[in-house]
Amino acid sequence: MSVLGRSELEASPLADLHVIASELGIDGFRRLRKANLVAAIIERQGGESADQTVGIGEALETAEIAEAATTDEAATTDEAEGSGAGDEAAPPARSGRRRGGRRGRRGAGRPTEENGDTPDAKPAGREPAAPAARESEEERAVEGVIELLGGGSGFVRVAPPEPSDEDVYVSAAQIRRCELVDGDTVTGPVRAPRRSERFSSLIRVDTINGTPADEVSAGTRYEELPVAFPDARLALGGEDPTIKAIEWLAPFGRGSRVTVVGPARAGKSEALRRIAASLADQEGLAVSVALAGVRPEETVQWSEGPTAPVAAVTFDASADAQAQAVERAVDQAKRVAARGGDAVVLVDGLDGVHAPAARKILAAARNLAESGSLTIVATSTRPVGGETTVIALDVALTSTGRFPALDLVASGTLRPELLVGDAGAEAIAKARAEAVAAAGAAR
Repeated sequence: MSVLGRSELEASPLADLHVIASELGIDGFRRLRKANLVAAIIERQGGESADQTVGIGEALETAEIAEAATTDEAATTDEAEGSGAGDEAAPPARSGRRRGGRRGRRGAGRPTEENGDTPDAKPAGREPAAPAARESEEERAVEGVIELLGGGSGFVRVAPPEPSDEDVYVSAAQIRRCELVDGDTVTGPVRAPRRSERFSSLIRVDTINGTPADEVSAGTRYEELPVAFPDARLALGGEDPTIKAIEWLAPFGRGSRVTVVGPARAGKSEALRRIAASLADQEGLAVSVALAGVRPEETVQWSEGPTAPVAAVTFDASADAQAQAVERAVDQAKRVAARGGDAVVLVDGLDGVHAPAARKILAAARNLAESGSLTIVATSTRPVGGETTVIALDVALTSTGRFPALDLVASGTLRPELLVGDAGAEAIAKARAEAVAAAGAAR
């Protein structure tokens, strides 16, 4: 960066001086008074020189463009490290988190990798690239498979499933805008790593699974796709008596909206974990878990299971925070279904979510007539409304160790004949009638 004159610096707002100090890598600049900050900037530049002095506006714009081009990737990668990405993520740029807010205010609308473009101005502190080098960078392209990280960003794996140094970082904004999901094959141009970055970054997504990205994003909205009642039963298997009873007496299929209901200590979470274990290894199913309002111990218990949670907030979180955690998992599953895949989201649970938000979450499940399916199985104290299957557990049976703990009278499946055939539906109706008669006799 060219040396800035003292008069230009002293006439600048403090916020602009912070941007320049951040770009120069001055530690603790936010704690300095303006006079001391000006002195520190001049000292870091090596003193004043009349033939190198430039206008503050030009210097500030250069600094902000460089900052905008690196801050998002660094901050998101730092988040990925915290969520289990390990040493795959690039180290964060200096003061990356501190500069995120400045980028949001002054950098809005500037071209970055997040919106599919690259900055026009050269980053501060770098020599301009030679024309041949710039052309080579722009022409470099990548093809690989998307792997999402917990923070919403991801990587293009060039040699899946194993990570490598040739993998390319994809920002969270591009993931959302192009509605990318795990397993998508994408192509697009990349740029080389910048300061404090380990991986190259994807500039834009050109194709998704061989189709131009703009055609994929211009498709019909998920909510407007034609639907049908679930007609393909999800087999659970196993020897657990409650799970076997659910499979045959309260069946659900691909695209079902399911609630596992009952009072506290009825065994709802345990039943959901066993359902998760039954579905985890089934081929062709994308199974994910979202925890909302659970105990911290339950988060650990789920993490040790076959399907680690993609989102988890404990019972001390607000109702809005719980809903947002579940909706993130559901949004990703909707993209899987819209692309023709079959997704299952297990939610534990919906009691801490506002009723309208709970219904919205459950309503996302559907069997898409011309595409895939999204099945949602959620725990709740009572039915939410709109379910195709209700699995009711009996706390008296659970607490006394009598299994299966299924309350057959309160359980039920809409249009069960589509899942188990006419004979199976008749068997369910007969079992329910016997359960009702037994309950009446007990009174």
